Amino acid sequence: MSKISIIIPTLNEALNIKRLLLHLLSNSNPDNISELIVVDCGSNDGTQSFTTEIIKKNKQVQLLNSDRGRAKQMNVGAQHATGDILYFLHADTFPPKYFDQLIINEVENSNEAGCFKMKFDSKHWWLTLAGWLTKFNWRACRGGDQSQFITKKLFNELGCFNEQFTIYEDNDLINKLYKQNKFVVIQEWITTSARRYEANGIWKLQYHFWMIYIKKWCGASADELRTYYLKHIKE
Repeated sequence: MSKISIIIPTLNEALNIKRLLLHLLSNSNPDNISELIVVDCGSNDGTQSFTTEIIKKNKQVQLLNSDRGRAKQMNVGAQHATGDILYFLHADTFPPKYFDQLIINEVENSNEAGCFKMKFDSKHWWLTLAGWLTKFNWRACRGGDQSQFITKKLFNELGCFNEQFTIYEDNDLINKLYKQNKFVVIQEWITTSARRYEANGIWKLQYHFWMIYIKKWCGASADELRTYYLKHIKE
C-alpha cells in the first residue's frame, strides 16, 4: 500500500503552520500518511514552537532543521521521508479533503507526479482567472503553490531539487517532469494565500513573475534569477 510523506519547508510561518498541520491531520486518513515533516531554516517568530506543540499530540509530525533555501529544505525532508510518495507543500497552502487518497489514486493509476488545480484566497478577478487556468495541464500554468506530489523513486531518478536554485526550484523540477510527459493535474481545488500579491501589488508581482519565467526560458542562471527576485519582489 502506498504511503505519503508530506514535506513543508518553513521560514517564519507562525501564522500558518499550526493551522496547516491541523488541517492536514483532520482532512486525511492517518493510514495513508507516513509522516508530516516540517523543515525549518531558522524561523524566529514561533514557527518551531507551534510545530512542537502539534508534535506533542501527534507522533506523525516531525520537525527538522536545515540550511536556508527551499530546495535544500525539501531535499532534507525527502532524505528523511519513509513514504514512497513525496508531497511538497507550502505552509500557506491548504489541500482539499481526502487529498491523500486523491494522490494515491493517481500514483496507483501510473501517474507518478502532479499537482492540484489551485485557487487564491482572493476575489480579485485576475487571481480568480489565474487560478481557473491551473485546471489545464499546460506547462505555463504550473507553480509551486499548487503543491507537488512525486514518487520517491522518480524524485531520486531526476536528481532531487537543484539546490543552485534559491527561487524557481519547483519550476525546475516541473520542467523535467514535463519533458518526460510525467505530470497530471488532479481536478480538485487547493487554496493558497494571495499575501505576496497583496504585499507587492497584483500587477507588479505578476509582471515580475512573468519576467523570471522568460529569463529562465532564455537561459538565465539560478544566481541571475535570484538577483532579479531580490531586487524587485518583497518576501
